[in-house]
Amino acid sequence: MSKLYETIILGAGASGMMCAARLKRKKESLLLEGNREVGAKISISGGGRCNLTNLHLTTERYRGDATLLRRVFSRYDRRWLQTWFEKRGVETRLEKGSQLFCSGGAERVNQALREAWQGIGYRSGWRVERAEKEVEGFLLYSGRGDSLRCRRLVVASGGLSFPRLGASGIGLQIAESFGHHIVRTAPALVGWTLQPTQAFFKTLSGVSTEVEIRVGKRRWRDRLLFAHRGISGPAVLNASLWWERGEVEIDFLPGFSLGELRGGKKNLSTLLPLPRRMAKAFLEALEIGDLPASRLDGEGWKRLEVLKAYRFAPAGTFGYSRAEVMRGGVATEEIDPETMESRIVPGLYFIGEVLDVTGELGGYNFQWAFSSAAVCADAINGERGGNDDAL
Repeated sequence: MSKLYETIILGAGASGMMCAARLKRKKESLLLEGNREVGAKISISGGGRCNLTNLHLTTERYRGDATLLRRVFSRYDRRWLQTWFEKRGVETRLEKGSQLFCSGGAERVNQALREAWQGIGYRSGWRVERAEKEVEGFLLYSGRGDSLRCRRLVVASGGLSFPRLGASGIGLQIAESFGHHIVRTAPALVGWTLQPTQAFFKTLSGVSTEVEIRVGKRRWRDRLLFAHRGISGPAVLNASLWWERGEVEIDFLPGFSLGELRGGKKNLSTLLPLPRRMAKAFLEALEIGDLPASRLDGEGWKRLEVLKAYRFAPAGTFGYSRAEVMRGGVATEEIDPETMESRIVPGLYFIGEVLDVTGELGGYNFQWAFSSAAVCADAINGERGGNDDAL
């Protein structure tokens, strides 16, 4: 009979590596990765710079159970995470007012995590196809027919985004096989494709401008980028987390009143605070001549107001291949927030992106991955750590 591990962690991404780093019985545990390299998603995050966390760590920035988030973050918050990495030589720098990036880049984060989990068993390129419950724990099967056994199984396999990096739905499949409910998944933090009415957006590929996007009662003011496939940029990516269907509204002139243009002698494309190519394209689409503002009639002003509240329904998204994260996942009401253990199957744990918790841009998803992993490790260690425990 094969060796019985105390704990197997499925997935060597952010949550899996942090959980492995904090386990005490490392020699009796195994970190299992289906890809050849660990931390693939960390390596490309933030263009290789890695936005670790955010000064404004609030539940409002997440799509998920606010009560669960508060309970996890009350134990392992942003200060804990910064301290944990600083003790391992990883300094952070502040950007955009609240986002904390790794000063040494994403590979420095990976290196610190790899060093921290040294001593645990590790296998790469071992892809799990299914898991079964047995008397002493769990039995994992690979596509090659071999198997592994463990008392506790931690599913840290991430979501469906970036399939080119080896992302798969194995964590969701395991959850379903054990009776867990899966909240409908979808690409998130991703660009939008367009309806025929917005086809002219594609002629502006490469142009970027500041906008305010509204989805329901939520709004974001940040950059929008016109792309070949549609629109992207931080404002769109954040809005995509909350959009499911129907119209969104974009203010292409945030903080600017069209009244400032009245009486202007210059042409509208010059007076509008937009990239000129963009201004001309929108004037044409709105059937407004590029004439001096002083000559614009009442109907023209009415059409121009559309720039302050441009409403349209995205056709869809760029898909998982371009999505930063997956939205949805294992239903959190079936998870104990004090341990991250399944309420359905004892000894089965879920952490990180595989759960139905998704944050906006700005370091929120890495914070969730690391914090949920720390809570899980405490439970396996038989402890209850907190903010003062940065080891």
